Amino acid sequence: MRTFLLGLFGSITGLILFTILFFVVIFGTIAAMMASFSTDNVATVPNQAVLFIDLTEPLPDQTVITLFGPTGTSLVEVVRKLDAAQTDDRVKGLFIRANPYGMSPAVAEELRLSIKDFQTAGKFVIVHAQGFEGTSPSNYMAVSAADTIYLQDTTTFSAAGYRAEVGFLGGVFEKFDAKADFVQFYEYKSMGNIYTEETFTEPHRESTLSLITSLYDTVAAYTAEDRAKIATAAQAKQIFEGAPYSAERALELGLVDELGHYHAAREAAKTRAGEKGKFMPIADYDIAFKSGAPVIAVVGGQGAIVTGDGGAANPFSQETLIASDTMSEALTKAADDKNVKAIIIRVDSPGGSAIASDQIWDAVNRAKAAGKPIIISMGQYAASGGYYIAAGADRIIALPTTITGSIGVVGGKIALEGTYEKVGYNVESLSVGGDYTGVYSSDEPWDVKTRSAYVDMMEDIYVDFTNRVANGRNIPIAQVREIAKGRVWTGEQAMEIGLIDEYGGMKTAIAAAKKAANIDADTKVRLRKFPPDPTPGEVFAELFGASAKMGSVSWADIASQMDTPEAQLYLKLRRDLLLRQDMMLLAPLPDIK
Repeated sequence: MRTFLLGLFGSITGLILFTILFFVVIFGTIAAMMASFSTDNVATVPNQAVLFIDLTEPLPDQTVITLFGPTGTSLVEVVRKLDAAQTDDRVKGLFIRANPYGMSPAVAEELRLSIKDFQTAGKFVIVHAQGFEGTSPSNYMAVSAADTIYLQDTTTFSAAGYRAEVGFLGGVFEKFDAKADFVQFYEYKSMGNIYTEETFTEPHRESTLSLITSLYDTVAAYTAEDRAKIATAAQAKQIFEGAPYSAERALELGLVDELGHYHAAREAAKTRAGEKGKFMPIADYDIAFKSGAPVIAVVGGQGAIVTGDGGAANPFSQETLIASDTMSEALTKAADDKNVKAIIIRVDSPGGSAIASDQIWDAVNRAKAAGKPIIISMGQYAASGGYYIAAGADRIIALPTTITGSIGVVGGKIALEGTYEKVGYNVESLSVGGDYTGVYSSDEPWDVKTRSAYVDMMEDIYVDFTNRVANGRNIPIAQVREIAKGRVWTGEQAMEIGLIDEYGGMKTAIAAAKKAANIDADTKVRLRKFPPDPTPGEVFAELFGASAKMGSVSWADIASQMDTPEAQLYLKLRRDLLLRQDMMLLAPLPDIK
């Protein structure tokens, strides 16, 4: 009876939730359609406009569409809009609310480049920070080139450098008699180390330290370039290493220009724009384009790379996946479109499935064969499987702080036979066929024969990966094998070893696409997304079609909208479980703070 009542309650709750969500989406879609027919749906740009960016809000690399609509402006959109605003006489300047705690180095760097380009048109940039409280200097790098940085006088400047944290579970598994066994090609492909080791191996330590040192060198060089009182990168490092500072001391050192509250900074920006100065959120600033302008396709992908159409993604959260079917189809459609002159692939991924990566690699090559130039624009990271799909492009563009490379393969499993014995849990198995049927079993460890077969399979993947890189980059295979030991590189390091062609962000990629397509550099182009962003209604329909009932959406999915440690841990574990068996090309990325 109790089970029946619980089931009945769950069904009723699911039905109520379904009904609420159904009407929310339906009315939202109707409202959006009505707005699209309205002449007032496009925001008018004031004659003395100050664009406003709030970096305290999340800034994903690309637009994320959830069941509740877009989650906010993306980095790619900000870059494009600042570029358009350079030649818009109505836009006088830019006001930024700084992130006080931390950002991805590459996100910060691309934003900095866009700010500097914006200034070349004679437009001002004013920033207000309620402290640079985090120890990472990335959020400071994002705004260091501003004309004026205001700092609230009761806050601190704590940016001291980069710290990489890696959690190791080897000791935990040993205590519980769990056996973690991972195969890696080769020693720098250290993702499996978190399960097998209790501390850094020497290659893992070397690679991680080299990575954060390169990031630190870059941010120090930019600080010296951007701040008048700081002459050299060495001086910038000396200042960072003396943190934290009071607001007054940060002013003396030239890290900021004024002390004051948010209101004072806003008023200063408004005054500088002119008598009728008015703020406009950058999300509301629309980019005009000519209907006859040449078309450049943009195929975006962010998150782990998986096979299929991405049905495992959570429609309630900002978690995203690169689905091989979806991206391959987008590339095929862009290649078949006679109006498309070139294709930009924006990659923001730590890697994932070898099978899915190869499927996308094939679509890239088919698009090239159709005569479409392929330009890769790397975001925060394009590593392992993310680099696999980039390897065959005509040109690869990355930022000095982009994390890339990790050309290698890793895979394995955790056998819990000993753990089960400790708690009295018993797993009995029956199988027919070969010994390999138990290769992914979470109960038994590998025997010698099964492990050898698994190693052979992994080596085949490694050979394919390195051959793709050698052919795509026109590098001798022997040279590729020297750098293809699983090591992650910054974009600056990747340039030195031939893995990328040019430094830059999305704006540089657009220029490269124009050149490859023989479009004049000054010609305005239209960027068209493949596939286009889905509407909330389409997201809802896809969810409904896939599940046929709201019972497939758990309260944990809904709770993931909350920015809590518990919700985020749940999402990480959920993703890892969904992707584990096919996660062969994943970069060993540390938590950089």
